[in-house]
Amino acid sequence: PSPEPLLLKMVSSQPKYDLIREVGRGSYGVVYEALVRRTCARVAVKKIRCHAPENVELALREFWALSSIKSQHPNVIHLEECILQKDGMVQKMAHGSSSSLYLQLVETSLKGEIAFDPKSAYYLWFVMDFCDGGDMNEYLLSRKPNRKTNTSFMLQLSSALAFLHKNQIIHRDLKPDNILISQGRAPAEPTLKVADFGLSKVCSASGHNPEEPVNVNKCFLSTACGTDFYMAPEVWEGHYTAKADIFALGIIIWAMLERITFVDTETKKELLGSYVRQGTAIVPVGEALLENPKMELLIPVKKKSMNARMKQLIKEMLAANPQDRPDAFELELRLVNIAFKDSSWDT
Repeated sequence: PSPEPLLLKMVSSQPKYDLIREVGRGSYGVVYEALVRRTCARVAVKKIRCHAPENVELALREFWALSSIKSQHPNVIHLEECILQKDGMVQKMAHGSSSSLYLQLVETSLKGEIAFDPKSAYYLWFVMDFCDGGDMNEYLLSRKPNRKTNTSFMLQLSSALAFLHKNQIIHRDLKPDNILISQGRAPAEPTLKVADFGLSKVCSASGHNPEEPVNVNKCFLSTACGTDFYMAPEVWEGHYTAKADIFALGIIIWAMLERITFVDTETKKELLGSYVRQGTAIVPVGEALLENPKMELLIPVKKKSMNARMKQLIKEMLAANPQDRPDAFELELRLVNIAFKDSSWDT
């Protein structure tokens, strides 16, 4: 059976989007490829069932982060709109809305228990960019290593992270699974889009001077969250800032340049990610550095050589002490320098 015609009638009686096919499914919800009826543009529609407080919290975090961004960035997924559905009734969701449906969701997230009639079917629909190239794992691991692609991906990722941090957003779950690919037209390199903001945190202005932008590298968080292999040592401890995103990106870039992979024990999928070997076991770099902050990382670990400036930058991104890591703005600048000044570098 085809997916239900999307109930997003908004003000008019005609559905605004037509769902074409299911493209992904997880504990969090279902993602469809859809068409905007008026323009025939392709979009991705994520349908989230709000039946558990954890789902509501993930959905609201994603909504708050993406709706707080006032401008678009080519390497960050764009939220077109978010629609809240209760049984047959739908309404567009707005940040800071006083609608009772929205407030019930916020209360559910804050209290950790359902604050609305559990007999009602509550759904959130997120309408976003459609990415036709799968995620970064699938894309890179199904192709031969390519220096041009590596360089392009590093520059796109550092640009996205600088943009997010400038907008006071700490992603907290950067990993190749959460980086989507929009193929575009060859011979242009594909466009990456950082996605999945369910664990992200928007650092709000301090009480002293609400007008002054927040420095995300001084905004301390305590919820240990993320995915083991990409988590910085201080995240394991539960006291960290946006520098944890720099660490995760260091793991991703190192793994991409050397094609370092491991197999996820649950899904049995091969994933890009660097790690430390301890005997026969593979241990997340952050966990190993938490146990031994003076540990020297062996970079490169597979290749015979790596560009000296690139090697130094990865080592700094993976420094045990977050203060020794570059911030996102310095990182972007240094990667641009390496890519363009040293075009003969060997990856």
